[in-house]
Amino acid sequence: MLTKKVKQNIIKKFQVSDEDTGSSAVQVALLTRQIHELTLHLKTHAKDLHSKRGLLKMVADRRKHLEYLKKHDEKMYKKVLKELDLKR
Repeated sequence: MLTKKVKQNIIKKFQVSDEDTGSSAVQVALLTRQIHELTLHLKTHAKDLHSKRGLLKMVADRRKHLEYLKKHDEKMYKKVLKELDLKR
């Protein structure tokens, strides 16, 4: 679970305008951070199947947001991939 301060920092880094909190770039960044934290959790709790299912849903959701971003704003797509060190 991300703290409010961490979320705000991620949103500030990836927002397009001052009032942007839900664009695809912001969503991808937030999901990437949650995926990272959940992956660390699953390394110590390998039998936590509910968390594993949630992780798979987050990965699928992030993939959909990335596809949308690539289709509609390729410049932002490349920036997000570079900033988050994602490979596609």
